[in-house]
Amino acid sequence: MRLAILGASGHGKVVADTAVLSGWHRVFFFDDAWPGVSENGPWSVIGRTEELVARASEFDGVIVAIGNNAVRSERQHELLAVGFDVVSVIHPSAVISAHAGIGAGSVVFANAVVNACASIGAGCIVNTGAVVEHDCVVGDFSHVSPNAVLAGGVSVGHRVWVGAGASVKQQVVLGDEVTVGMGSAVLRNVPAGHTVVGVPARSVHYQD
Repeated sequence: MRLAILGASGHGKVVADTAVLSGWHRVFFFDDAWPGVSENGPWSVIGRTEELVARASEFDGVIVAIGNNAVRSERQHELLAVGFDVVSVIHPSAVISAHAGIGAGSVVFANAVVNACASIGAGCIVNTGAVVEHDCVVGDFSHVSPNAVLAGGVSVGHRVWVGAGASVKQQVVLGDEVTVGMGSAVLRNVPAGHTVVGVPARSVHYQD
């Protein structure tokens, strides 16, 4: 089993490590900084995006390992448009309910929990130790950072970033492109585009 990873980043190293632990035998990186960047930790970077497209038949799957939600979305859609099989990668220590759903291109890292009837969209990151409780819905290309907790029934929009150690109260709705600051406690709904920080979390910024 050969996996191509687009994005030779620190995040990409964790994706690669998780992929190997979950059964991918060989992992190769592609990054548009190649050939200036020729390795990412112990893994080789062997080309840019165009080389990946040209060598598509050599791989059993591909995943985008770019931390920026908007860029990850753009690149995953580009790969899907040219016919790639975009796969998900799940760490063997993650606990995923048999009644949860994980979208294409998503990653679930070590010790994360996705509980019953939760739904993770396409291209999401459920990072190390994060908890997505029962009946949560996480929109496409969102990132639940390390040790963040979404309590039961939380609804997360598209391209949302929930910072490390943050908590979101049950049934709260986070609109599209919301950012939740590290360690924040979100107790009420957050409109699209807002950044919220603090305990309790309050809005500090709005994107037009």
